[in-house]
Amino acid sequence: MAKPISIEVWNPSGKYRVVSTKSMPGTRWIRLLTDNDCRLEICTEQKTILSVDDILALIGDRCDGVIGQLTEDWGDVLFSALKRAGGTAFSNMAVGYNNVDVEAANRNGIAVGNTPGVLTETTAELAASLTLSAARRIVEADQFMRAGLYDGWLPHLFVGNLLKGQTVGVIGAGRIGSAYARMMIEGFKMNLIYYDLYQATRLEKFVTAYGQFLKANGEEPVTWKRAATMEDVLREADVISLHPVLDKTTYHLINPERLAIMKKEAVLVNASRGPVIDEVALVEHLKANPMFRVGLDVFEDEPYMKPGLADMKNAVVVPHIASASKWTREGMATLTALNVLGKIKGYPVWGNPNQVEPFLDENSTPPRACPSIVNAKQLGW
Repeated sequence: MAKPISIEVWNPSGKYRVVSTKSMPGTRWIRLLTDNDCRLEICTEQKTILSVDDILALIGDRCDGVIGQLTEDWGDVLFSALKRAGGTAFSNMAVGYNNVDVEAANRNGIAVGNTPGVLTETTAELAASLTLSAARRIVEADQFMRAGLYDGWLPHLFVGNLLKGQTVGVIGAGRIGSAYARMMIEGFKMNLIYYDLYQATRLEKFVTAYGQFLKANGEEPVTWKRAATMEDVLREADVISLHPVLDKTTYHLINPERLAIMKKEAVLVNASRGPVIDEVALVEHLKANPMFRVGLDVFEDEPYMKPGLADMKNAVVVPHIASASKWTREGMATLTALNVLGKIKGYPVWGNPNQVEPFLDENSTPPRACPSIVNAKQLGW
């Protein structure tokens, strides 16, 4: 067992013991728990990622619920410990839960919460930012200036890619993928090609209507196309943004063969999950194709990058900050706290986890419900 873990305690006399493995943005989530008779213990260890032993020490002998992070390994060891401690609730401060063994949670009767509904626009904005940064070589130019190398304008200095009128390709046209597509289409008048197992009807209608608006105003209309295969997107698009879920079918979705069919000056963006790209193959492709550019928010072996990636000037890399807007991160903290609180209090599950605005209004009392429990049906809830 690991040594005792340092914590910050709120409402020491609270009836229900809730542990948060990390401090989270804002204070509303703290108030929501302490105002409802919870003793809240926030881990203050100066470690970016807690080990399983660290979290076991935090759970201890009595714990009603845990707020955790996507960097933690939540499997049978932790869920069985939480069950022994009398706990019934765990919530990930993330919309994804690839770090959670949901079957293990089911076996131990632990509800697993997540935080959808607050990340869509924020994540799409970051993907758009990576697109612009990569296409216009912003990071390279910034480093050049800071190094004192600029001694005057030159015709070939940091020439990048124009986005206006080009084709944006989206792999996975769900909420985030569609939001990103709208930003690029409306902002830069790009044409759309997308691949998804399901038809993105609302997105298609948006592009059609925007195209009609442009035409009515004497401009070239934008167009959309639903591709029959993902390879069609990779061949035709000037910019490709990845927005799939991560599962066995999407692991290394971007591999050497698929990189080879993309345009030599394409821009590839990933703000979804790192393992959808074969990062070793990507490094080799970047070396061989200096005009090919990539913008990455996530990595295959996070927090590490594959050897060579950090040296690539045609790669823009940021440390998993797609959801890092103040409003979104505070909203995620609120939702994850309410997931745990709701289970402890015996509240029902909210009807639509993607419409969570009533929980986020700071001027009103949130609904007596759990915003999003991914295994509610399996637990007979």
